[in-house]
Amino acid sequence: MLTKLYKVFLSEETQERIEKVILYLALVSFFIHLALTYLSKLEVIDFLSDSDFLQNPISAIYTPFSFILIYEVYLLIYYLPKSFTTYITKQYEIITLIIIRKLFKDLSSLELSTNWFDIKGDLQFTYDILASVILFYLIYQFQKQGKRKAVKQVDSKLNIEQFIQRKKIIAVILVPLFFVMATATLLGWLSDVSLSSSDSLSFESINNLFFDEFFTVLILVDVVLLLISFFYTDEFHKIIRNSGFIVSTILIRMSFGSSGLISTLLIVIAVLFGLSIILIHNKYEKQSLQ
Repeated sequence: MLTKLYKVFLSEETQERIEKVILYLALVSFFIHLALTYLSKLEVIDFLSDSDFLQNPISAIYTPFSFILIYEVYLLIYYLPKSFTTYITKQYEIITLIIIRKLFKDLSSLELSTNWFDIKGDLQFTYDILASVILFYLIYQFQKQGKRKAVKQVDSKLNIEQFIQRKKIIAVILVPLFFVMATATLLGWLSDVSLSSSDSLSFESINNLFFDEFFTVLILVDVVLLLISFFYTDEFHKIIRNSGFIVSTILIRMSFGSSGLISTLLIVIAVLFGLSIILIHNKYEKQSLQ
């Protein structure tokens, strides 16, 4: 049963099909959003004419990026049974892409003036663009450390295959769970749009949709993985590594409850903390093998 469900949800063939579907959806959504923007400017339509959605053509980039983020969520689940460090890397990539997506929105509303650092929106854009560069570098270093760890010798006492099977069970559960969450979030947002005035609809109100609940679930998944790992190892450095990744995910989740510089700092600190944990873990493991 597990094998069949895994092939349906997380096989290479399924991953390739989902990738193509998401790319087509991203392209189509971009052109639809772009068309609606110009139709609104020409006053051909009156739909959401006062909202941030249709104020600037650059804002249209926000929509395809949302589909790319959905695909990244799928890839996170896809890599969960295959590589724990790649699974964590995907968490960091998702939060970085959320910041990049937000940058496209901010670009459309920048106020170019000599008072750049006195304008809240322009200042936040500065924070986000610096954070995206820093996060890109930190993720690069994290991936390097993850690959370095992958070539280490594996403790013969660990039943790796059994651990992978349990991670597959978690991954199979997560696919329909996140699909239901995403669908419920979309339907709830569409309901809010139909009941609210267009001028109350902004990017700020949707930027954290789904992903705050998504990272809450990831915290629970990380805790479950930590508890399962106790069946296979009691090595201190591995326990600290897995616990540290939970702390990192919690910091990312906390960023959704904050705004401005605090939110950006929490995200950078979360990824920096994760990188520090894996650096120390690898040094600890290298020393223990000598």
